[in-house]
Amino acid sequence: MGRITGPVCRLCRRDGLKLFLKGTRCDTGKCAFERRSTPPGMVQKRRSKPTEYGIHLREKQKVKHYYGVLERQFRTYFARAERGKGNTGEMLMSLLERRLDNIVYRIGFAPSRAAARQMVLHGHVTVNGKRVDVASYLVKAGDLLRIKNRTKSLQLVHASLSANRRDVPDFLSRSEAGVPEGRVDRLPSADDVSLPVQANLIIELCSK
Repeated sequence: MGRITGPVCRLCRRDGLKLFLKGTRCDTGKCAFERRSTPPGMVQKRRSKPTEYGIHLREKQKVKHYYGVLERQFRTYFARAERGKGNTGEMLMSLLERRLDNIVYRIGFAPSRAAARQMVLHGHVTVNGKRVDVASYLVKAGDLLRIKNRTKSLQLVHASLSANRRDVPDFLSRSEAGVPEGRVDRLPSADDVSLPVQANLIIELCSK
C-alpha cells in the first residue's frame, strides 16, 4: 500500500483524535475533526463494538498516520526497538520521534510533518553542516540542525515560525537569530511524545 494522497482529515476522524496533519488549519475553525468527529463512511445508527484485535490495530494505525510512515518502515522500527535494551514500546516511540522530518516539525520549522518531509527532501535542512535529504534519518543527541542560508529556505521557515508559535519540546532547543537553527539536546523519551498512545498494545500486536 502506497502513501495516502487523499483527504487526510479522514484519518483523524478514523483514529478518533486530532493528528495535526494539516498544519495551522488544525488550530482553526476549519478543522474537519472539530466540525465532524464521527468516523468517515456511511452513517450507521449502531456501530459494532470493536474487537480486541481492532483496538490494537487502530493504535498502530494511529501512530503510522501521525508520523507518516508506511507498514514496511514501521516494521523496521519495531524490529530495531525489539533488539534494543529497555522497554520496547518506549524505544519504538523514541525512534519515531528521532526522524528528521519529525524533528523539523517539532522544532517549528514546518507547519506539519508532511511539509517538514518535503523540506528535507528538497534539501532545505542541514545536519551538522551537511545536507541531509532523507526524511527518515535518525538524529542523535548533540546534532545541530540548520536551515540553508538561501531565500527560498528562509522564507519557508519564517512563514512557519510566524504562523505557529507552538512550544519547542524539552529535548530540543531553537535559535531564530540570523539563520534559524535547532539542536537536539538529548534523545527523546516516552514523556516527550506528543501523541497519546498505548505503545504496549502495538507491541502485543506486532509480537504475534
